Amino acid sequence: MSIRFDVLTLFPDLFQGYLTQSLLKLAIQAGLVRVDLWNIRDWTADKHSRVDDRPYGGGPGMLMMAQPVVDCVEAVRAMGPNPGRLVMLTPTGRRLTQRVVEELSTESRILLLCGRYEGFDDRIRAVLQPDEISLGDFICSGGEVPAMAIIDSVIRLVPGVLGDDASAADDSHSETGRLEHPQYTRPRSYRGLDVPEVLLSGNHRAIAEWRERESRNRTPRTETTDAKPTPGPG
Repeated sequence: MSIRFDVLTLFPDLFQGYLTQSLLKLAIQAGLVRVDLWNIRDWTADKHSRVDDRPYGGGPGMLMMAQPVVDCVEAVRAMGPNPGRLVMLTPTGRRLTQRVVEELSTESRILLLCGRYEGFDDRIRAVLQPDEISLGDFICSGGEVPAMAIIDSVIRLVPGVLGDDASAADDSHSETGRLEHPQYTRPRSYRGLDVPEVLLSGNHRAIAEWRERESRNRTPRTETTDAKPTPGPG
């Protein structure tokens, strides 16, 4: 299994360093992940290459225009037999959780549409009907950082990307929905803080029970909310 990401953005150069580092770099080299970058500005019909304009009715800032965004998405979707799943990064979308990450990881192609300025002309939503996703109740300068977060979290669930596929199952928020238990490595004692004796006992049942208990203790009892913040670019 492999996965392809198409990132649609006004600032593709922001991804250059990100794509050449660490786990993502190795996954791309192994052919498990593909990331293509597309500059929305290449699809503008404006003679001055504008992609934004003032909002009707007044208000601060600028909005991304419908024409270049829609034309870009439609052109990129046509580049391959699978049009892929279109994800719009916007704070008005559903919150990104591990369950959403698991859902996205079943796709073979994902298009990540990054906003800027004060957001999108709403006709972009009406025409493209994207899956809208938000990192949380805060505003980014654009959708590029949220796009990186989605790529980073999704590729961990692609078989072969992690050295040990069980690592993803043990991560916080995976499967049980609980936070991961405390972990320790050498040295055994550091600044008066010792590794719990149970982890040194060799008793695998006792270790499993300790980890289960600590995981439960670490996980908040309160439920997260689905409140939607003020619209913005990312």
